[in-house]
Amino acid sequence: MRPDTPADHTTEAERLLRTAAQYPEDHEPLILQAAAHLELAGDRARASTLYDDLLGGPEAAVDHPHLIKSLKAANLWEYGHEAEARAIIDGIRTAGPLDAAPWQVAAETLEAHDELESAHDFFSTALTLLLAPGEEVPYAVQSLLTGRHRVRRLMGLDHDAWDELAGALHTAPVPLDELHDPKRLWSLGSSDPVELKAEIARLRAELGTYRTALSRPFPVAVLHWPEHELRELLTAYPALTEEYVDLATHVDRLETALRDLHAAGTPNLGIVTGTVPSYEAFAASEAASPADPGLLPQYATTLAARGRAVPWPPSRTAACWCGSGEVYGRCHGA
Repeated sequence: MRPDTPADHTTEAERLLRTAAQYPEDHEPLILQAAAHLELAGDRARASTLYDDLLGGPEAAVDHPHLIKSLKAANLWEYGHEAEARAIIDGIRTAGPLDAAPWQVAAETLEAHDELESAHDFFSTALTLLLAPGEEVPYAVQSLLTGRHRVRRLMGLDHDAWDELAGALHTAPVPLDELHDPKRLWSLGSSDPVELKAEIARLRAELGTYRTALSRPFPVAVLHWPEHELRELLTAYPALTEEYVDLATHVDRLETALRDLHAAGTPNLGIVTGTVPSYEAFAASEAASPADPGLLPQYATTLAARGRAVPWPPSRTAACWCGSGEVYGRCHGA
């Protein structure tokens, strides 16, 4: 059951904080979830403390510092600390992170406070940085295109190439232009049955899109074992040799599986990296044998749920996920 009341959200936050203490290697995503529940509970000051705690540790202790800063800024602005929030958002723009999430949070924060020109600038800057011409649009970047389209409609701007791309990637039955039509607000006060039915249809389409996103809060992830980890795994558990054979077979199978999932229309794909100690600890928590191949997909899903997935496919000019040292375009992306 999803938390519905402030007390429910506080209880869930406490549970997540306890879990973070049990699994320090996964403390960052768990604490971010806890902070989100505290915001929903109305305890924004405590949520800010959690963000500060994450940012106050050693630099290498967090994987996504810019995302944490953007979430902190969004939270601060909501309870009266606008100047500090703006300063953080300006810092994110200057840093130029190569990750869609902090850009989106910052842009939507500006949009929520009617800073449409600044929001548009944030969306556009992020897309210029993250979207390579001619390459397939990564799953995480699609929401930036959608957000920019929405802001441009609110600003009354004509479509450009990115707006057209956003519309082409939109899969809901109601077109994106219609969902983002500023005149929709007027129809909510209409007594015309035709307008009201049309608005109900649009709201259902939006709800369907949100439900799809919520049903996949983390990537559909495949499990990758680096060379030394795979060697240790197969030495300790020879029964898994049939599953993996050798390193070359393992990485080729992963790329093939990801391509097949992509061809079947599965969005939000990712790769999680396993380690033998982590896998053995997971097996112990499940009261199962690490030699059981049926445990491997569960382990992969658990790592993805803890924020350990790296989105696939990478840019063709980025380092290949397999660890070969080659760029993806000359390695598995060839």
